[in-house]
Amino acid sequence: MTQDTWSIGELAAGSGVPVKTLRYYSDSGLLPVAARSAGGHRRYGSDAWERIRLIRRLRALDTPIATITQVVTGESSLGELVAGELELVQERLTELRWREATLKSLDDCAGEERLRRLEILSRVQRLPQAHRTLTDHWHGELSGAMPKQRLDMMIAMLAPAPPQDPDAASALAYAELHVLISAPSFTRWTRDYDEEMRDGPAFYAEIDEAAALTAAALAQGLSPRAGDAVNAFVSAHARARRESDAPAFRAYLHGLVSRSSGFDPRLERYWGLVGTATRGRVLNMTVAHRWLTDGLAMSMAGPAGPVAGVRGVAGVAG
Repeated sequence: MTQDTWSIGELAAGSGVPVKTLRYYSDSGLLPVAARSAGGHRRYGSDAWERIRLIRRLRALDTPIATITQVVTGESSLGELVAGELELVQERLTELRWREATLKSLDDCAGEERLRRLEILSRVQRLPQAHRTLTDHWHGELSGAMPKQRLDMMIAMLAPAPPQDPDAASALAYAELHVLISAPSFTRWTRDYDEEMRDGPAFYAEIDEAAALTAAALAQGLSPRAGDAVNAFVSAHARARRESDAPAFRAYLHGLVSRSSGFDPRLERYWGLVGTATRGRVLNMTVAHRWLTDGLAMSMAGPAGPVAGVRGVAGVAG
């Protein structure tokens, strides 16, 4: 005769799980009671064996009881549990890598510098909050008239997410970004220049083209020069101002970009830190703007060299 229910003692003997543990599982709702004996003792159905096996396997992975309950009761699937636990493990690993990188950065110096690094690195140990601090700052700084796609792109570049696998240098650089934006003088560097651009999708589309061409030239190690990148840069500004691309306009534009707040050395340092924090994955806009500005000057040069008073300077592409 086939047995339909089992006592908690029988389950313990057959599974190797102590009675006390099975009783805890039962009280937690993991092992539903199928029936009661004449004496009021708990009896469990055949599905209890499979549940016990599943619970033991998940507990071996240190899965919390509350999470296991969601799976065995059908509230979530095993696949969802695995995905969720994997995400938690990855987050924990990132936290541990940050802790390791922080300690290595502190171990690499002494005295006052160690104290300085300790102060700034402590600001970025809560990674999501550290990222929000950067994004909130740049959302407040960049022009509200900028097309959303362009704004999102600039925010992603200026406020990168914390490195997932940082070394001492990238962790320290990420912390230094927060030091720069917290300085009262490091503010509103883009507004005046942006407002002169007469924001519009067409303008930014050509600026993005110029940036892409410049990035390709920099990747190839090419020196600044006249050509497609400079022409796209000039065309964007000429169209925005309803001007023609003439020598006089190029001279005017060179003067404008040379005077822009994008040449601020603090911003140049910021882009350099972004490059270190992202290990070069983000285009250094200061370097790109310097390349374009020098190329613009060369495009205005005659046989004797650059036009009088024109020289290459550093800055940030519009």
